[in-house]
Amino acid sequence: MLTLTLLFVLEGSMPFYAGRTDRLVHAGRNLGLALISGAVAVAATPLLMASAATARSQGIGLCHWLDLGPWASLVLVLVLFDLWMYAWHRLNHRIPLLWRLHRVHHTDIAMDSTTALRFHPGEIALSMLANCLVLVALGMSFEAFVVYKSIMVAVILFHHSNVALPEAMDRALRVAIVTPAVHRVHHSELRPETDSNYGTILSVWDRWLGSLRLRQDPEAIRFGIGSFAGANWQRPWRLLALPFVNAPAGTGRGER
Repeated sequence: MLTLTLLFVLEGSMPFYAGRTDRLVHAGRNLGLALISGAVAVAATPLLMASAATARSQGIGLCHWLDLGPWASLVLVLVLFDLWMYAWHRLNHRIPLLWRLHRVHHTDIAMDSTTALRFHPGEIALSMLANCLVLVALGMSFEAFVVYKSIMVAVILFHHSNVALPEAMDRALRVAIVTPAVHRVHHSELRPETDSNYGTILSVWDRWLGSLRLRQDPEAIRFGIGSFAGANWQRPWRLLALPFVNAPAGTGRGER
């Protein structure tokens, strides 16, 4: 909450895209949906804990098989879980059913730090179930999962933010992590750009796996997917229904 508050203040004082006048309304809508999705995540937490406990008690998973020390194991699972998040994100753009849920995140036409929390509860539920399997496969402890999620939330709030970073700073940071300049391209309404820059924390996956894309004119990026851009679709209850609605005729950008 502290990170979100700080970024929200900075977005008001040093915005990359200036002139936004309905920031509080926009934030309220995104956070309203986030509260519903957050409740789903909390409800799924016992499954994650049970998965990690099963892996530990049965000696299942990569870290148990390699028998590394605690710090080496922690670094390994954090890196590999981030690779999994890259893969999961890419699948959300490739598989039509997953995209219908994930497009709720991409229909925000005024991306800022609150967009980082704008996810359909159905996507959160599927993600948590998949994460249970990954925890077992990695032999990842629940504590390590919490560490990863804590870092992840801070980074995704940062790279969704509408804060104007100096180009030199953004360039230096994106050697290691996903930055606003990188992630803004991912939220472009142009599909080749939407289907790029899938990284969550580390930027190396996009660089190594050929999905990195940058823009020389980021100020010209238009957010959204070209469908469901109307104000009536930005309300939480409409976003909840959006996966079950076909894209308006003539847009073609809501489907996969």
